[in-house]
Amino acid sequence: MRLEDVPQVSEIEREVFPTQWPFTVYKRELQNKLAHYLVAVEEPAGISQTAAAKPDAGRSPAENEAGWWGWVRRLFGGGRTSSVGEETARGEHVVGAVGFWLMLDEAHITTIGVRAHYQRLGIGELLLIESLELAQQLGARVATLEVRVTNTGAQALYEKYGFKRVGLRRKYYSDNGEDALIMTTDPLTSAAYQARFEELRESHARKWN
Repeated sequence: MRLEDVPQVSEIEREVFPTQWPFTVYKRELQNKLAHYLVAVEEPAGISQTAAAKPDAGRSPAENEAGWWGWVRRLFGGGRTSSVGEETARGEHVVGAVGFWLMLDEAHITTIGVRAHYQRLGIGELLLIESLELAQQLGARVATLEVRVTNTGAQALYEKYGFKRVGLRRKYYSDNGEDALIMTTDPLTSAAYQARFEELRESHARKWN
C-alpha cells in the first residue's frame, strides 16, 4: 500500500466494516515500522475490458474474473515498497487490502477486506495467502487474529489456512459488544504447515488462473 492508496483503502474499510470505530489512520500506519499492508489492485487493461470490472450477476465468478486480475503490492515498514507493481500508474482501482503487525515473531492480522462488488472472486483468500507468505519472509513464527464469533464465513477461511481457536475476547467489538474469537496458527515454518500452505496456494492459483 502506498500513500495514494489511502483514500480507497479507507473507503473499503468503511464499506466492509461500517460500524467500526475508530477507523484506521492509514497515513500513520504507513510510518509504523511494525505494520505491513498489501493491496489488491485492478489492472488498468481489465478496467476497460470489463466496464470497471464490476461482476455481472449473470456470469460465474470465474467468468467475472477472467478479464482482469488484481495483483498485490507490498508495503514494508517505514514506507519502503518492493518492485512488485511499482511500474503501474497512479489511479489504480484498489479492490481489497490486508494488514498485519509484526511483533517479535508473531504476525497479528489487523484487517482484511474486499469491496462488495469484488467478493467471491478469490481476492480475500489471495490477500490472506500473500500476507502469510510475507509474514514468513519477515521471520514470523505464527500468525494470529481476532474475528467476530458470528462471522462464520471468515472463520472457515482462516481455519482452512491453519488458524485454530485458542481463546475468546469478551465484548471485544465496541459497536455491539460482540465477542471475538482469538485464532492462531501452528508454527508457519514447520514442514507440515509449509506443505499444506503450498498445496492451498497452488489450488487457489488453479481455480483463479
